[in-house]
Amino acid sequence: MSLMKLLGNTLGKATGLLAVLIVVIAAVLNYFDDPDPVKYTSMAEDMKTLEENFRQQNKSCFILGASGETGKTLLRELLERNIFSKITLIGRRQLTFEGKEYEKLVQEVVDFEKLDEHAAAFQGHDVGYCCLGTTRAKAGAEMFVRVDHDYVLKSAELAKSGGCTQFHLESSRGADKTSSFLYLKVKGQVEAEIEALGFDRYAIYRPGVLLVDRQESRPAEWLARKFLGAFSSVCSTSMAIPIQVVAKAMVSNTLLQPEQKMEILENKDIASLGKSVGK
Repeated sequence: MSLMKLLGNTLGKATGLLAVLIVVIAAVLNYFDDPDPVKYTSMAEDMKTLEENFRQQNKSCFILGASGETGKTLLRELLERNIFSKITLIGRRQLTFEGKEYEKLVQEVVDFEKLDEHAAAFQGHDVGYCCLGTTRAKAGAEMFVRVDHDYVLKSAELAKSGGCTQFHLESSRGADKTSSFLYLKVKGQVEAEIEALGFDRYAIYRPGVLLVDRQESRPAEWLARKFLGAFSSVCSTSMAIPIQVVAKAMVSNTLLQPEQKMEILENKDIASLGKSVGK
């Protein structure tokens, strides 16, 4: 048997095994998937009307974490849909953008260790979006808690005191304040503590693995995203979601008026809403 033929047979078997593996994993994930999502029927036309009505109210918003992947994508979505008369970015450094659409942005540079000294940055906003966060692996356990809990909670407190009535928090799938895993426990704790602040409207988003090409991704992270993306495109899963869909869902949900003051959107809910509104 020639080398080329042997190589061809080996690759063929490997491809077959990979296909079987993907099907098996997809079936397992589907079994453990989120409950059926809230039904968001096709609302592209209704959304245009909602956007126009919201736009006429001359509301303002702020974004925490605009330098991160979700924050950047959310900012682009907000600018594209143009529903706010003013958008303020609150962060630890000035960000640089290219394009005329970014010219009207307001940027407030704050020291998150001394947020009380920057209370003015959180005043006068109608809606707040929080995409602030890091990981234990990247920042260490102590700093992770400070960023994902302390900074987030203090920012929400200042926003509430400053007149913000609607707060949208990017959390994580599996967030649970009773969890034995630090990451999920911290996410669950800050969710509950912000709820206690009593915003008129409070939305929590719990996406799975965010499908985005991070330039700084480690090989294992890159492989995980590519792998999850491969079968999430052919089956519904609560494990992964394109980051653009998360941003669309957050903006669209801002326009809706649910009966309850607080809501939790699991991964399937986010996907259902984010994909239902079109462009």
